[in-house]
Amino acid sequence: MTMSKIRGMHGLLATSLGVTCAAALTLPLAPPAGAAPEPPAPMAEAAAAVAGAARPDPPQVPGAPPRAASATPDLPGSTQSLPLAPLARDRALGGAGDQGLPRRDVRHFSLLGVVWNDPDTPLHGRVQVRTRAAGTHAWSGWQDLETHNDDHGADPGTAERTSGHVRAGTAPLWVGDSDGVEVRVHGEDTDRHGRTGATRAALTTPGAAAALPKGLRLELIDPGTEDTRAVHLSAEAAGTRQIRPAALDAEARAASAANADLAPVGALEIPALDRAQTRSELLSLRSGRLTAAQKAKPYIGPRPGIVTRRGWGADEKLREKSFVYTSKVKAAFVHHTASGNTYKCSQAPSLIRGIYRYHVRSMGWRDIGYNFLVDKCGTIYEGRAGGVAKAVLGAHTLGFNTNSMGIAVIGTFGSTKPPAAAVTAVARLTAWKLGLYGGNPKGKTYLKSGGGNLYRKGKNVRLNVISGHRDGFATECPGRQLYGKLGTARSSAARLQGR
Repeated sequence: MTMSKIRGMHGLLATSLGVTCAAALTLPLAPPAGAAPEPPAPMAEAAAAVAGAARPDPPQVPGAPPRAASATPDLPGSTQSLPLAPLARDRALGGAGDQGLPRRDVRHFSLLGVVWNDPDTPLHGRVQVRTRAAGTHAWSGWQDLETHNDDHGADPGTAERTSGHVRAGTAPLWVGDSDGVEVRVHGEDTDRHGRTGATRAALTTPGAAAALPKGLRLELIDPGTEDTRAVHLSAEAAGTRQIRPAALDAEARAASAANADLAPVGALEIPALDRAQTRSELLSLRSGRLTAAQKAKPYIGPRPGIVTRRGWGADEKLREKSFVYTSKVKAAFVHHTASGNTYKCSQAPSLIRGIYRYHVRSMGWRDIGYNFLVDKCGTIYEGRAGGVAKAVLGAHTLGFNTNSMGIAVIGTFGSTKPPAAAVTAVARLTAWKLGLYGGNPKGKTYLKSGGGNLYRKGKNVRLNVISGHRDGFATECPGRQLYGKLGTARSSAARLQGR
């Protein structure tokens, strides 16, 4: 999708005409040991508080810290958190011991997932849902949620991981505007390695029945409305592509100011640059960190257009206030969101708002886990706050978040081929961002493992500069079909850098 098309989407992005809700968790996190934090963006004074209509917040998840009241109106969006209970045999997927939620009418939602208490306890089994399209009597068929989602998240032992309010969960699933839901969860037999189903059936060693983890809850996410025309009317009339800074609260202003070297505060998008402009910007941003050879012939791709957090409608009061940085970006890990492929590209901002709310409100992370997201039309979106040109610490590849970035292609690509536009966007983004730090997209690099199921903590691991999630952790992510396109992305990114 071109940036001109993105500009046409601004009427579909999130508004600040919401009502008061709960504020975000605000636990300060320190940079990891040995990291050289980049200076955080300057904080401006908060905008005047505007009173909004009160409404109840979604139920508090057990183990989470109390939520403070917000003095400013929240962007639209909400979470319904519903506990699962034992199911009768006629409603269960596999019989006794199954949990779920019988068919129920609920408030409108578009994205869902299932969470449980202990982030270190896997769910061995199946989670299935079906939903009813809003305002109809039409129910979907049963859909499986991806249960092996523990390979995403903050590294073991870090402040974000050990905060005390992190939970485990399935991957989220986008179902579109819905007002009815039914859920069933079945624990499957596993072998001693935790393998289930058909995989285990091929083994000779019998397994034991898997108990379901404690505290299973269904999370129903309403990402909020998409009409921002009223909010952006003054900017529209003036022919600009930004929100007046005075209209931003302190958190929104800080998130936007982290990109102040690239776009005005309040901008909905960071515009694309040509090759000459990008090289000039590189010298401006990182002159003191470049070698003489890099200054003489910098290898960097043209900066692609990027929709900002303001552009996709992030409610900055949900996340923790501070930004956390590592020292550099040595590698990019490519993911898929496993949220399904049924969305329209015009719905991508809503889907991202849903994932953001799920990561923070439901799973207890400090912010959305990915540094960037890419939709199937090739539009690139800013992910975790802190500045798109900076080395922001994410929560995307368990064990390898330090000195890396995570790029999630929105969709599920196990058996479905990723659109060419999305692969091209990954190449353009990596050619630029890795180029800022001297990375060769076709090269190799070393990262130190923070711990995981492939590499012990502290081991220096040689990885492709552009890797798939499965290269750092034993997982299906980013799906077989997307993983098979990473060679194309590496070659294209290197060519864009002029290599």
